[in-house]
Amino acid sequence: MRLRFWIGLAAVLLIAAGSVTAALVVSADDSADFHAAQRDEAVRAAHQAESVASLSIGQLASAAAFFQAEDSFTKHEFDVVARPLLGTGVLSGTAFIQGVPNSERAEFEREHSAPIFEPGPDGQRHARTRGVYYPIVYAVSKLGSAAPLGYDLGADPKRAPFLRRARDLGKPVATPPVKLLVGGVGINVYRPVYRDGAAIATVAQRRAALIGFAAGAFRVSDLASAAISTVPKAVAVQLRIDRGTVVGQQGDLDDAAAAPIHIADRTWLLVVRDPNRPDVSLPLLLAVVGIALAALLGALILVWSRNERMQELEREAGQDPLTGLKNRRRFEEDLQMAMARARREGTTGALLMLDLDHFKQVNDTHGHPAGDQLIRETADVLRQRGRKSDVLARLGGDEFAVVLPRCSPAEARLAAEAIAKAIRDHRPAGDGVEPLTASVGVAMFGDRPRTSIGSVVSAADTAMYAAKDGGRDGVRFFDPVAIRDESAGGSS
Repeated sequence: MRLRFWIGLAAVLLIAAGSVTAALVVSADDSADFHAAQRDEAVRAAHQAESVASLSIGQLASAAAFFQAEDSFTKHEFDVVARPLLGTGVLSGTAFIQGVPNSERAEFEREHSAPIFEPGPDGQRHARTRGVYYPIVYAVSKLGSAAPLGYDLGADPKRAPFLRRARDLGKPVATPPVKLLVGGVGINVYRPVYRDGAAIATVAQRRAALIGFAAGAFRVSDLASAAISTVPKAVAVQLRIDRGTVVGQQGDLDDAAAAPIHIADRTWLLVVRDPNRPDVSLPLLLAVVGIALAALLGALILVWSRNERMQELEREAGQDPLTGLKNRRRFEEDLQMAMARARREGTTGALLMLDLDHFKQVNDTHGHPAGDQLIRETADVLRQRGRKSDVLARLGGDEFAVVLPRCSPAEARLAAEAIAKAIRDHRPAGDGVEPLTASVGVAMFGDRPRTSIGSVVSAADTAMYAAKDGGRDGVRFFDPVAIRDESAGGSS
């Protein structure tokens, strides 16, 4: 019983653990799928923004090549080249920045009719001491505003370092977010233009061959729009650079995905957070159902175990511990039920009381373990000879009782003699233990309605002692008039 209980308890724990594990696996799979989809959204949006920016930077490269081939060109020629650059991509403005030596500054100002100013700390103009300055020669803007012709970018501390970097590297260089000259906040990309045919293998050669720059202005909002257009409306998007948020909600987005955007030599970070988190209802339902089933099964096992234990206690209370036959208390209950049924049905039954002959000698000669073994063997003999409806009991010591319901006197005699013969013919398993015989007393019940249990037991017991007094190894019937000897062919 205890083994079945522990197996059942293990099954309960396995069901509970299995349901929780299944819930965790489903939740983990849902979360993994969600994060994979969110990463895909971030990568897709970053690629879209990067491709648009790359297209515009590529157009700047085409313009730079034109400037390099032309060496000098008119404002009309610039417009022809620059305006198509604003028709596609995210460029908000394009410009040509020409490097002008300080010795040619006055002539340059007269030719372009543009004021060159260099504000100092006091707000007044001051003479330039540098050898080269970088005024915006021509500019075209989507906003239609005129760029400050002649504005020296080389004197602008926010832009000058990136001009020099582009000049020395020989490739496009992007600024961090700045206030654009054409309006709004964005970034500038500078593409160096070198004298056609000049050697540009080293930094010194590139500095000597520099003509100017093809410049482009990107509005950050346009760049962000290119990225946001690829993601659902509910998705939160951040555009970040240098750990600062330029577009979108400030601060870190929890449980978000990020992808890089490469613009010229600068890398931006596109952060995406999808609010459609995986629903926990299915994993939670799996866990709850599994735990509920485990709890129900556990309760059933406890009830079953309790009932089985009660039945076991009840069985032990009515069972002889040595032979497994019914004990005296249970025997009396079953005899009473058999007598009541016989009276109710108008049938007869028989009670057989038997006692092993000379059993004390076995205990005295071979010891009590051998005697106990012989008692168990006798119980097995009774089981083999009894019917399913018969009641077999050990009343104590070497005394046994058999209740035969629905049995006539002739059937009772045959049964008693068969039992006596089976015991006589049985060969004990113990070494040196001789076969025993049994004295059997038989009393009928059901033929006299007012007969009590005590009187039937007393009658069978009296008949058994009559068998012992008659020489043992025999069967005697109780007769209310007299006790007569019963031989194999005799009658009571």
